[in-house]
Amino acid sequence: MAATKPMTVPGIKARKGGTPIVSLTAYDYPTANAIDDLVDFMLVGDSLGMVVHGLPTTQGVTMDMMIMHGQAVMRGARRALVVVDMPFGSFEESRELACRNAVRLMKETGCAAVKLEGGQEMAETIRFMVERGIPVLAHVGLMPQKVAMMGGFKTQGRKSEMAIKVMADAKAVTDAGAFAAVIEGTVEPLAREITETIAIPTIGIGASPACDGQILVVNDMIGLASDYMPKFVKRYAESSDTIRAAVTAYAEDVRARRFPGPEHCFGMPQGA
Repeated sequence: MAATKPMTVPGIKARKGGTPIVSLTAYDYPTANAIDDLVDFMLVGDSLGMVVHGLPTTQGVTMDMMIMHGQAVMRGARRALVVVDMPFGSFEESRELACRNAVRLMKETGCAAVKLEGGQEMAETIRFMVERGIPVLAHVGLMPQKVAMMGGFKTQGRKSEMAIKVMADAKAVTDAGAFAAVIEGTVEPLAREITETIAIPTIGIGASPACDGQILVVNDMIGLASDYMPKFVKRYAESSDTIRAAVTAYAEDVRARRFPGPEHCFGMPQGA
């Protein structure tokens, strides 16, 4: 039987080197309600821009979008910790702006923590936020919000200079007070080394199975159509096929006029 005690930020942090942390993205109430007792934390990721709204990248996601989806997920969350992504443009300008926007996300959604992308360049911002009571989940390695600068969704750490940078980023966010760090799109040996080096849990996505936990975009994991499907994703279902089969059957019924009348649909007695 799944545990029912609510997960907390200290609870996630304490899992370093212990039982692997299970996490998924969630963008709406039905998904959150379905997976709440099966995961340790749910991330309302800005990936929703691509997999829900059909945007080409995550850069077009707004604070209002994150708040709306965060509120929906929180309605379905009872046990799992909920973390909300800070979208592109909401934290880079200054630590003060980042703090104001993080406070807004937490107050308007009720989430327990925020996530932001960036390593050494964001360390002071993370420290500023943590000192003011805002739990921060860091994100290093491949950073989708900077995909234009990175030249696309490319695996990080293949070259020694990049590996040195990603390691330095991970150390910087740890020292700044992040309670955990997502490591995305990073070669396995480097992600493993980072996990063994830093004192906070690492959450891998396209990184190493040696990380302290794993996260996937839920739409990718269940096979719900997306224009971009990372090579590392293991599909556990083919929801797009199920939806298409159901709609095909529905369309056939509509065309054949195979539908009951209102007396059957709403429990009305015939002749009423």
